[in-house]
Amino acid sequence: MRKDNSEFKTAFLSEAGTFINNKDYFAFTELDDMACWVIAHGLDSDREVESAEMAVKSILGNFMNNPTMSRMRIKKYIQEAHRLLQDESRRVRLKASLLMVVTDYSKMIWAVAGNTRLYHFRNGRLNFKSKDQSLAQMMADEEKIPEDEIEEHEERNNLLNYMGKPHDFEPFVSKKYQLIDGDVMVLCTSGLWEGVSGIEMLDAMEEVKEPSELVDILEDVLLSKQKKIVNNYTAVAIFVNKTYQEDPTKKIRVIKRISLALLLLALVGGGAIVYKIQNTKKKAEAVASMFEHEKNGDIFVQDGDYAKALKEYSEARNAAIKIKDKIHAQLLGKKQRITQLITDGDASFKEGDYAKAVSKYEKAQKEMQGRKDFNMKELEEKIHKSQSFIQVLNLKKDGDMKFERQDYQGAKNTYQKARKAAIAVSFANGEKEIKAKLDEVEEKISNLEKEKKQLDGEKLEKKGDKSYSSQDFEKAIESYTMAQEVYQEIDMLEKVLSIERKIMKAEEKLNPIPKAGLAGSDATPNGQALNNDMGEADAVPNKAGGIK
Repeated sequence: MRKDNSEFKTAFLSEAGTFINNKDYFAFTELDDMACWVIAHGLDSDREVESAEMAVKSILGNFMNNPTMSRMRIKKYIQEAHRLLQDESRRVRLKASLLMVVTDYSKMIWAVAGNTRLYHFRNGRLNFKSKDQSLAQMMADEEKIPEDEIEEHEERNNLLNYMGKPHDFEPFVSKKYQLIDGDVMVLCTSGLWEGVSGIEMLDAMEEVKEPSELVDILEDVLLSKQKKIVNNYTAVAIFVNKTYQEDPTKKIRVIKRISLALLLLALVGGGAIVYKIQNTKKKAEAVASMFEHEKNGDIFVQDGDYAKALKEYSEARNAAIKIKDKIHAQLLGKKQRITQLITDGDASFKEGDYAKAVSKYEKAQKEMQGRKDFNMKELEEKIHKSQSFIQVLNLKKDGDMKFERQDYQGAKNTYQKARKAAIAVSFANGEKEIKAKLDEVEEKISNLEKEKKQLDGEKLEKKGDKSYSSQDFEKAIESYTMAQEVYQEIDMLEKVLSIERKIMKAEEKLNPIPKAGLAGSDATPNGQALNNDMGEADAVPNKAGGIK
């Protein structure tokens, strides 16, 4: 086995830099006769789907199922990963820059899509580096800028080709390149090569004996430059300590094997025919399954059950891919994307994120143009309902701002409009929230009115106190009575009783009650007394309040 008769050592590191998320991804496999390293950097902003990881796993999975040094098959693996990113681009368009290196432990092939790089070192010098698929690289190829200026040129990340590109995706795949003992390869994303030059990589190799030491030094060099922003960076070092030595008689053995295979094929031709028939039967079953799942999906779409439709379309598309029916796989992929967008929109609507729901629905609407297999009217209703809910929430938000500014009457008017709009579009949850805000603002207004009336009552009470002090008891009683009415209106019972006592006191001062001067006689309020034996007589009150 080639692996046992060679020595390839690999070490790597991958960090987020000054960012929270690391959009880089690296993985490799070393099989008995071949090895494969794949490194990628995600170029999109999707936080739920990692495009770099998805692309690397797709390529590596295909390679492990069918290891190859065929340039055509390697290109096919990359294109399949590219289509996977396109198919999974639901929230945003998934994009990635990728580098793939394959070796049979004697030769190697590398493939590039974007500006993830391979540096190859031999005999203490930089032997070559892969070319980026960027505008800066194109300018260097046309000799408009020097090659060594690419790393710092403003167009270095302006990619002409990358995975997930809408049209004309064309990765570069190299020819086979002979490896020798002592070769060193460095694979890295733009986050590293923007800060560490090829010369600095070469200097770092003079001090190391292991690949792990090399990646650590490369990281130290990058971070020592103390940039304010450090992008995601990944570095992979591969030390080719020993390559597999090809057997010079290999060609003769290959010819013999081919001849033997042809002979065996002739002998077991009948068996091959049987296998072909069985394979055809399986393909027919897969075709039937594909159409069945698609039909079920169409029924669910008409019923408005997009979650179940999505599952059926996914099954149908998998069957199309299995039988290598590219046309149906593409058509079903379109249905799957539309259904996924509507499903995502429904989920966002349920969560109360109506703006996101509108965005999903409008994307689905754009995809549905010219199609009759989806209910456009239903989708338009979903968009209209979401937009109506947004308008209600915007009114509520306007009311909230007025409430914060203590414009309570303005807030009340706005909340009333919002509630009316919510009822009109059957926005039950929104109407409930707005009703609660209305109750809150009305309570505020009521409290303010009560405070104002309390102040009015206190002013009248003070006015009465002032009149009482100046012995103008009639005016005092008048002010106290008005104050008492205000306190009664706002249910301040304690104040009402307090004012009542003040009124009584003022009335006593205004109309004093005379004390009795004769025994057995009755005194009238005006100081007149009636004598039962002598008849009626005039009585004049003296200063002491008695009868003279």
